[in-house]
Order: sequence, then C-alpha cells, then structure tokens
Amino acid sequence: MSFNLEAIGHTGEERRYHVTQEALERYAAATDDVPGGPVFAIVPVWETIKPASGSVAAEDIWKHVVHYEQDMLLHRPIEAGMTLVSHAAPIALLGRPNGTSLVIKTETRSEDGELVNEQYVTEFFRGVETTTSVGERPPAHGLDANGDEPFAEITYRVAEDQTNRYAEASGDNFAIHLDDAYARAVGLPGRIVHGLCTMAFAGRAVLEAAGVPDPTRVKRLAVRFSAPVFPGEAVTTRVWRVDGGYGFDALNPEGRAMIKDGRAELR
Repeated sequence: MSFNLEAIGHTGEERRYHVTQEALERYAAATDDVPGGPVFAIVPVWETIKPASGSVAAEDIWKHVVHYEQDMLLHRPIEAGMTLVSHAAPIALLGRPNGTSLVIKTETRSEDGELVNEQYVTEFFRGVETTTSVGERPPAHGLDANGDEPFAEITYRVAEDQTNRYAEASGDNFAIHLDDAYARAVGLPGRIVHGLCTMAFAGRAVLEAAGVPDPTRVKRLAVRFSAPVFPGEAVTTRVWRVDGGYGFDALNPEGRAMIKDGRAELR
C-alpha cells in the first residue's frame, strides 16, 4: 500500500534550530533578496517535513513527488539569535485527478513558547492514486481578479546556478533540483527550480509592487505551484489588490503560469 492512513494526524518529533545572521544572509543571497524575507521560515522546519511525509507515503513513490502548495502564516518575524522549536504532522490525504495530495502542517515556536509561524505544505504524488480522502484541508487562498488588469507586473530572471545556491542555503538537496539526468529519469525535462525559491521571487515582487521595503511586514504568503521553473528562465509576477491584501500569479516568458492563486497579506 502506497499510503499509511493511520499516520494522519500524528505529530512528529520536535526539532530545534538556532537562527544566525549568517544563515539569514545566505538564504537572502540564494533568493536574490534582503535578509528577513518571509520564506526563510521554511529553513527551521525543513527537517520536520520529510519524516512527516515519510510516515504516510511509502519510499518507493518518492520519485513521483512534487511541491504543490505552500501557505505560510507568519505571526512574528524570525530574527538572528532566536532558538526555534518546530514540529510537523500530516493532516490530510486527498485523492485528485492523476495523483494524490498529502498536506503537512508545521508549527514553529520560540524557546519560551510564543507562536512564530504555522505552515501548510502540500505535496503531490504524480500518478499515484488513492480511493480515500481523509483529514483537514488547508486554508483557501484562491485568486479571483474579477477580470481586472494587474496593477503591477515585475520580472526577475532566475540564475543558472540558483538551484545550487538555494540547496546550500535551505538544506533542500532533492536531486530533481540539482541533477538533470535524475530529473529526466523521473519524467521532468531537466532540473527544476525549488518551488520555495520561486515563491520567494514572487513574494519579493509583490513587496516591490506594494512599495513595501520591509519584508518582515508579511504576515501571510500562500501559493499554488502550477508548473516548474527552469534555471535561466525569466519569471513575471502579476499583482492585484484584493480584499485583505494582494493577489498574484507568476508567468514564464511564454505566458504559462508557474504560480497560481498567490495571496500576500501585510501587517
């Protein structure tokens, strides 16, 4: 059986992470951003996610997994000197056309128990189907622009070495991001950019469009990854004003959506 339904809802072991200025700066450099960007929140929880996923998904189907959605609820900024305590739990398994989604929720607190952030990580196992859907669905973040034109379009180019820099800064060394031959062997055209790196690019574009230079003002950042981004590709983020914040998507030069249903909310 590919999925262990009994693991849904079970919280994994806590992991501690000490935040250094060097780590903040390294992650910023890997995403062409300034230190303090919201997507750094993934780094302290990274080692909790794979065990949570592995408790549900059998090892033999891991070659079929891609990152499908990410939703970060940021209650306070992460700063150098903090020691963070994180855990993760698989909370839902959802049958979808052509595959299955696994939803993992993470929680990060300061050493004294203050809630720092919550995240919903949705993985998609391509071509691996389940007849059962169970658990708690993540919060919605769909984008309905009502036919309006975006008020801003901002383009950044992904560097050829972006995946290597991002892997080193984030700890995500999955071979589909680093090895063209491996990526082709699992059905991709070649190595692809980490979804969270693309998310960081889009989040930076939203802040630029909003005229907000301080990335610690982001209190929610959510996306759906709809197609891979490749090293060397240009990504254009389109931004709309919506109730409660900003909606956005991101397109490649041919107009294909790389990110859909983006939502950003600011303090």
